[in-house]
Amino acid sequence: MPNFPVAPDAADPAVPPSPQHPCTPPELTRATWDFAARRLLAKMLGEFAYEEIIRPVPAPAASGDAWTLALDDGSSLGFRARRRSYGSWHVTPDTITLTPPAPEPTSPPAPTEPGDLGSPTAFGDPYAFLIRARTLLGLDGPTLGHLVRELTADARLDHTALTADVLADLDYAALEGHQTGHPWLVPNKGRIGLSASDTAAWAPEARTRQRLPWLAAHTSLAAYRGTAGLEDPARLYTAELGPVTRATFDRCLRDRGLDPLHYLYLPVHPWQWDEVVLPLFAPALASGALVPLPADPDVRIPQQSVRTFLNLSRPDRHSVKLPLSVFNTMVWRGLPSDLALAAPAVTAWIHSLRDGDPFLRDECRVVLLGEVASVTVRHPVYDELPEVPYQYKELLGAIWREPLTGLLAPGERARTLASLLHTDPRGRSFTAELVARSGLSPAVWLQHLFDALLPPLLHFLYRYGTVFSPHGENTIVIFDEHDVPVRLAVKDFVDDVNITDEPLPELESLPDEVRAVLLTEPADFLPQFIHSGLFVGVFRYLSALCEDGLGVPESEFWSLVRAEILRHQARFPELKDRHELFDLLGERIGRLCLNRNRLYEDGYRDRPDRPHAVQHGTVPNPLYRP
Repeated sequence: MPNFPVAPDAADPAVPPSPQHPCTPPELTRATWDFAARRLLAKMLGEFAYEEIIRPVPAPAASGDAWTLALDDGSSLGFRARRRSYGSWHVTPDTITLTPPAPEPTSPPAPTEPGDLGSPTAFGDPYAFLIRARTLLGLDGPTLGHLVRELTADARLDHTALTADVLADLDYAALEGHQTGHPWLVPNKGRIGLSASDTAAWAPEARTRQRLPWLAAHTSLAAYRGTAGLEDPARLYTAELGPVTRATFDRCLRDRGLDPLHYLYLPVHPWQWDEVVLPLFAPALASGALVPLPADPDVRIPQQSVRTFLNLSRPDRHSVKLPLSVFNTMVWRGLPSDLALAAPAVTAWIHSLRDGDPFLRDECRVVLLGEVASVTVRHPVYDELPEVPYQYKELLGAIWREPLTGLLAPGERARTLASLLHTDPRGRSFTAELVARSGLSPAVWLQHLFDALLPPLLHFLYRYGTVFSPHGENTIVIFDEHDVPVRLAVKDFVDDVNITDEPLPELESLPDEVRAVLLTEPADFLPQFIHSGLFVGVFRYLSALCEDGLGVPESEFWSLVRAEILRHQARFPELKDRHELFDLLGERIGRLCLNRNRLYEDGYRDRPDRPHAVQHGTVPNPLYRP
């Protein structure tokens, strides 16, 4: 990694240096690894069964929650699992056993130890499962090879895990580093491209505070966009950079005989600089079209999305989203130029809907964390080759997002929706801790949660034919001083906002620039984003936690969700046709499959466009009532 100097506004000696010693990480002990591996195998069995990649059958002569799965070599896995909402599976990690294949009847009996006559033994190795089930899974060789590399147990998180009561006292930025990743997608922390030392420096769970270096990009390669009040990039830089840092950047250019007025400034991820910018933008660096600058003095920390950074030194300054050419979860985590250019326009439009609607603005008080400014830097070769893999068209740029800190009322605190799914080493869920602190009964607390989350999401859907993808990472729950959910914050508009293809009058004024980048979907598919992002992606796990740890049966959980939807519909009877057009309460919904998409549709192959989740059959909708 290059040794970027720090702009001389300030220095923070408390920021640790990047790790250099090649010793074994302390979290890699047998105990932590085995615990994490068992949990990963249980997740693999449950999520693969949910998507019908595997089809366990009831174990003979056993209770209803005992299942068995035949493997390629004649052995079988046994485990206990409860069937949950949406037809999902909840596998108990410490119940997984392996029964070896029965010996051939014509073979002489092999010497055995006592208890080794085909009896099941405890099993918790996800890699051994892949070896024994590779034919069953039907994966091609390249996909299987890369999957083995990508399956990473959360040994680091287990080694540093905090109890729920301690987590509940953390602020938003600190809590981000304790999340366990996507609950649905099995390879949820592969981060292909990052080394072990890179992960220790840049992964959210490493919780390593860092400074970011900057680049100057000539306007022949770079373009700037900003919302009202930030149309001029100088206003952004005045807000984001101290006067000494700004003067230092200008002087770096002038010392090379370059005019700062012809350049745009943007931070760059040090990994991206080393792995992508230096080798792929060498001509631009040689000509002075790109000029490396010092790191600014602000200390930042990555969020769950890995490529977005919160400012710890100045929480009132914007968060910054940077391209990181690392393959993580579903896609390469670059920054598409067309989306980055359009992000401020999308923000302006989404804000206009909220600000012009009294229900969203005054009753819901929904917080929309706008992407208010962007710099995109085109690659002079790849941008002329539309057929090349999309990762080469997302190499360099930055998006500045509004900070959450200044948008909270006194006493309020924010936590991502993903945090509600966390369970500590003692088995206590984070949600149970918050419910206890609130003093409310679990059912009443859940009513407050659904009242905070659903009305703004439903109103955008029904009134404007516009839907967010409200998954755990980009959906933020705002709590009052008693840890009661009170309202919603949402981010990632240009990536996760979709609109209907129905000619609704509310969409007639949609700016062309915004329409060009937002995905357009049929009306009957649009509710799928709420189902898959929120209900399947978060609530099917939360409902299980509430049943097992809070005494709220799953049936009651989903009845409360349904009641909130019906309450909202009754609040706006004039939109009855929209309630039917965007139906959330039907008998079955399409089963979107993240793991199938990763393993079969796309694998690890390059493609010119970003992939999208595939559908495989249908599942029962727990919100349906005959």
